[in-house]
Amino acid sequence: MNNLDKHSLHHYWMPFTGNRDFLEAPRIISRAKGIYLYDIDGNAILDGSSGLFCTPIGHCREEISHAVSQQLNTLDYVAPFQSAHPLAFQFATALTQLLPDPINHVFFSNSGSESIETAIKIAYAYHYANGEGQRIRFASRERAYHGVNMGGVSLSGMVKNRQAYGPGLPGIAHMRHTWQAEQRFHRGQPGSGAERANDLERIALTYGPDTIAACIVEPIAGSTGCLVPPQGYLERLREICDTYGILLIFDEVITGFGRTGKAFAAETFGVTPDIMTMAKALTNGAQPMGATAVSDQIHATIFNAAPEKAIELFHGYTYSAHPAACAAGLACLEIYQNENLFNKVAALSDYFLDAIYSLQDIDTVLDIRGFGLFAGFDIKPASQPGARGLALQKYLFHHGLNIKMTGDSGLIAPPFIIQEQEIDQLVTILRQALEQV
Repeated sequence: MNNLDKHSLHHYWMPFTGNRDFLEAPRIISRAKGIYLYDIDGNAILDGSSGLFCTPIGHCREEISHAVSQQLNTLDYVAPFQSAHPLAFQFATALTQLLPDPINHVFFSNSGSESIETAIKIAYAYHYANGEGQRIRFASRERAYHGVNMGGVSLSGMVKNRQAYGPGLPGIAHMRHTWQAEQRFHRGQPGSGAERANDLERIALTYGPDTIAACIVEPIAGSTGCLVPPQGYLERLREICDTYGILLIFDEVITGFGRTGKAFAAETFGVTPDIMTMAKALTNGAQPMGATAVSDQIHATIFNAAPEKAIELFHGYTYSAHPAACAAGLACLEIYQNENLFNKVAALSDYFLDAIYSLQDIDTVLDIRGFGLFAGFDIKPASQPGARGLALQKYLFHHGLNIKMTGDSGLIAPPFIIQEQEIDQLVTILRQALEQV
């Protein structure tokens, strides 16, 4: 096992992993390049989920590595409280060129979880500054994943992510998820289901519209299998929020930076939220980083409520806008633009979805959903929920493919640089696995 032995593997507590099961037959990656991972024996594994949706540009891009190395040799760290460095401002400015107006202000953190936590606190702070401190409730959604900090856990609609961690934040209400049985194997946005957005209005009228701080949704719900919003659904959420003074937050940690064929899903679906969160593809996974972007109105309200020269928002992280992360992010944005990758996703989407939907004839496949360069599928449970999904992930690893499994749902989100013949390779391996497991 190269420089690893069985005993040394016991000291690392792996996240979202059955550690005892893993240690019986470790699956360890030693290097990566382009769209491939390589295990410790040198076997190539096609990365069908871009890591955790983090590496759409491909692994180990020299442009990013060079930018990070150069920055670390110039300025490795500066305290972000009461001081700053040039790249923080340059990166924030560059991001706002991609974001929809009037979202023009960016707060940096270190992960998607922290970007969600930041969004929650900004929503509280905005209403407090606006003289509506009683707005302390949040509306989230079933099957939602909003990270693993306590705010995100409280918003989560995935029971296993919540049940061991106490009551969480008070005042969280969950809307129904958007998937319905009659939508099985539907491609793109379903034509029915927009009325489920009215759950937000029911919550508002149940608890009092003036107690709701924000509604937070993933434009395409990701972690439980690519739940694409019905036509008119996001538009209806925006309408309800406007009616009752509720902030609309889009969690674009997965969908941001081209996955839907546009810079952000907000642009793809033509609905602009008040706050957007992002991470993952922000730096192509080369450096940990998250960001929370807010509208001019939110920014101005919080700033204007503070005395002159005082701190406006008592929030931040030791590594906010870390110099190396900003360097990685700027290099990423340059690659996205120079290689026209968002348009490439849009052009490649039909071929990708055709290939993925060709799997619907397999008996164990219960459903397939997809949009852009993102797809999800469900398989029949085996002896217990998640057992077949874990077996499938292990089989795929040893036959040259990596995808993200959540229980018995699979998520496919290949790098934007993938070619048609490599999509064929991905689907061939996945078909073989689904027919075997």
